Amino acid sequence: MLTFAIPCLFGLEGLVGDEVRRLGLAGVRVENGRVLCQGEAGDIPRLNLNLRCGERVLVELAAGPVHSFEALYQLAAGAPWEAFIPREGQFPVKGHALDSQLHSVPDCQKIVKKAAAARLGRVYGLERLPETGAKYQIQFAVLRDRCSLYLDTTGPGLHKRGYRAVGVEAPLRETLAAAMVILSRYRGKDPFRDPFCGSGTIAIEAALIAKNRAPGLDRSFDAQKWGCIDSRFWLDAAGEAMDREFSGSYDIWGGDIDPRAVRIARENAVKAGVEDVVRFDAADMRDLRCQGEYGQIVTNPPYGERLEDRKTCEGIYRELGRMMRRHPGWSLCAITSDPTFERSFGRCADKKRRLYNGRLECEFMTFLDPKSAKRK
Repeated sequence: MLTFAIPCLFGLEGLVGDEVRRLGLAGVRVENGRVLCQGEAGDIPRLNLNLRCGERVLVELAAGPVHSFEALYQLAAGAPWEAFIPREGQFPVKGHALDSQLHSVPDCQKIVKKAAAARLGRVYGLERLPETGAKYQIQFAVLRDRCSLYLDTTGPGLHKRGYRAVGVEAPLRETLAAAMVILSRYRGKDPFRDPFCGSGTIAIEAALIAKNRAPGLDRSFDAQKWGCIDSRFWLDAAGEAMDREFSGSYDIWGGDIDPRAVRIARENAVKAGVEDVVRFDAADMRDLRCQGEYGQIVTNPPYGERLEDRKTCEGIYRELGRMMRRHPGWSLCAITSDPTFERSFGRCADKKRRLYNGRLECEFMTFLDPKSAKRK
C-alpha cells in the first residue's frame, strides 16, 4: 500500500478530497494545502489522468521529526528509494522549509541528495551513480520541524493540461478554473457563459467537465517512464477514463473584448478537443445576451490590481450587475480580490468562498437569482 500526497491551491482541499474519494482510494484525509490517501501503483495513472483540481501526485516514502541536519540525513537514508529508482535513474532534489530549525533549503537539498545517493549506491554496489535514465524527482517538505519525503510522479504540474501553450495577460490556472466551474454546480445542462474569457480557460474547463473528459489525457507524466509502474496501468487508466466520457450538445460560450485573446482561446479549444462544444467571440460584456430562462455565468473579471485601474473595474462591476438584473433565472459566479465588488455590483453575494489566484487572496462569490435558487 502506497501513501499519496496531493498538494493543491488553498481553498480547494475539499474538492480534491471529493475527487479522490470518487476514484475509490482509501484513507482520504484533507489537510491545509493537500490531500492524503492510500492506494496501489495502479492508482498513480488514475490520479494523474483524472484529477481536475489537484496540483500533482506525490508518493510519500518517509516522514518524521527533523531537529537537526543529522536527523534529516538519517530520515532520507532510511527511505526505500530503490523500490522506485533504478541504478541509472536521475534523482534531483527540491523542496521547501517553513517555520523550522532547518530553514536553509539548499542545505536540505544537499543532505537529502547525499543520503539518497549513499543508499542507492550501497544497494546497487556503485560508488558513483550514472543518473542517465528516467527522472525521479525527489521532493522534501519541512514544516514545523517535521519532514516528509516524496517522489513526484507528475512532472509539470497537473494544471498544465497540454492545451494552453500560449496565453494572454493574467492567465487563470486551469485547476482553479475547474474548481470555479465545479463550485458553480454546472453539469452541462444549462447554458454557460464567460464574458471575460481571456485565453478561454474557464469555458474550456466547463466543456471538459460537461463531457466528463479526463483532463490529463492529452499530456505525459514523469512516472510513465518509470520501470516500476507497468505500462498496462497507464493504458487501462486511459481506457477507463475514455469509456466514461459523455457525448451530447452543450451551450458553452466565452467572449472577450480583445480579439487576440479570442483567437488564442479558439486555438486552445482545438488543442483541448472541445472546439465542437464551446464557442468564442470578440464581444463587449455589455453586449452579452443570455438566451433561455436559466443559465450560469462563471467568470474572472478584472481586479484592478494587475490589468485595469480601480475606477474602470468598478464601472465593469456595475454594468455586470445591471446585466444580471436583465436576466432573471441566471446565476453568476465570479472570483475577485476587489473588496468593493459587491457594492459596485449592487447586491451582496449569496455565497462566498476564499480562494487564491496565484498568491492573490480572492473571494469566489455566487449570486443566485430566486428562480435558479429554487432549482439548486
